[in-house]
Amino acid sequence: MISDEEQAKAFTAKLCDTAAMDQLNRLVALLVAENGKQNLIAEATVPHMWQRHIADSAQLLRYVPRETGIWLDLGTGAGFPGLVIAVMRPSWKIRLVESRKRRVDWLERAAGDLGLSQCEVFGQRLEDIDSFAAGVISARAFAPMQRLMKLSARFSTAQTLWLLPKGRSATQDLDALPKSRRSAFHVEQSLTDPEAGIIIGGGGPSEGIPPKARQAS
Repeated sequence: MISDEEQAKAFTAKLCDTAAMDQLNRLVALLVAENGKQNLIAEATVPHMWQRHIADSAQLLRYVPRETGIWLDLGTGAGFPGLVIAVMRPSWKIRLVESRKRRVDWLERAAGDLGLSQCEVFGQRLEDIDSFAAGVISARAFAPMQRLMKLSARFSTAQTLWLLPKGRSATQDLDALPKSRRSAFHVEQSLTDPEAGIIIGGGGPSEGIPPKARQAS
């Protein structure tokens, strides 16, 4: 279990190279500066940035192959986990969905400052984005499970991996799914919070995705 900032940094460093760690330090500095202008993260978590936000996002990489399709991060907010993943895997195609304009402006500035050319910010509601096949779908605090599944089903194929950090409500949120859907998911223990869980699943529905879009990933 990761219990402090030094452990969080050491854990993250094992999952990326030195250049990415330098970029993550830059991201932390940008976040702290921006947090003084808009409430991106709770002020109480700023001294624990690496544990609560960076390593908390980075731990998702343990479940993802080195080669994957488009990573779709829903309701990315301050950039967790999507922006962190984009820094740690700069060759991957990362698509961040965020409808709040000030957050969108921040994400675009941060991605530009960090030179994340493969990271695209969608400043729209998910309902207004054209379908494409996602290799990974993540959501840290987007919507209740049933609504999340309904809204994002058209981006999912039989190969899509779902990574849903749900905090202390992970088991409860999973239980809210119909039994027919629930069996495709399970809860893993978070490494950054002994009381938190990550809902992980795969093989979701692919309705609404044209064959050409499925091949694009």
